[in-house]
Amino acid sequence: AAAGGHGLLFVGPPGTGKSMLARRLARLLPPPELEERLEITQVLSAAGRWPGGLAPSRPFRAPHHTTSYAGLIGGGANVTPGEITLAHRGVLFLDELPEWERRVLEVLREPIESGVVQISRAARQATFPAQFQLVAAMNPCPCGWLGHPSARCRCSPDRVDAYRSRISGPLLDRIDLSIEVPAIPPDEIAI
Repeated sequence: AAAGGHGLLFVGPPGTGKSMLARRLARLLPPPELEERLEITQVLSAAGRWPGGLAPSRPFRAPHHTTSYAGLIGGGANVTPGEITLAHRGVLFLDELPEWERRVLEVLREPIESGVVQISRAARQATFPAQFQLVAAMNPCPCGWLGHPSARCRCSPDRVDAYRSRISGPLLDRIDLSIEVPAIPPDEIAI
């Protein structure tokens, strides 16, 4: 996934290392080349976060699942970049994917395809770069314990289906790899 820049979804119970794996992925990416460093720095500058020189590394952004539509895509009275632009040339990590508002997640579809985000407001229009690697994580069910070897899932099949259907098919189509991250029983872990 890191080598090819593929979208990635980790599915597994709490505590299996989904978030840890996502955070490590950014370190597997090659260092940004000069042109990419310039682009990353320009984005930071447009957001009022100029690092005082060229950005040294690829960004890793992990917004909370309560992030608003404008917080993810950008906007405001003085149109500013959102999280998807702040992740330009790096990784955008969305934890607890089904907990995100569906309408907020749907704004990702076009930027994933085009690599840019266009924001139109009455007073101003802006186009920001948005070439990021999407990495997401989710539990297998609402309670999180479906398939866990020692915890009991208390979710009905209908509840599991409803939980998983919070993510639209078109968005899932833009995620190239889905990886199950199972819980490993403690007696199988050698320290």
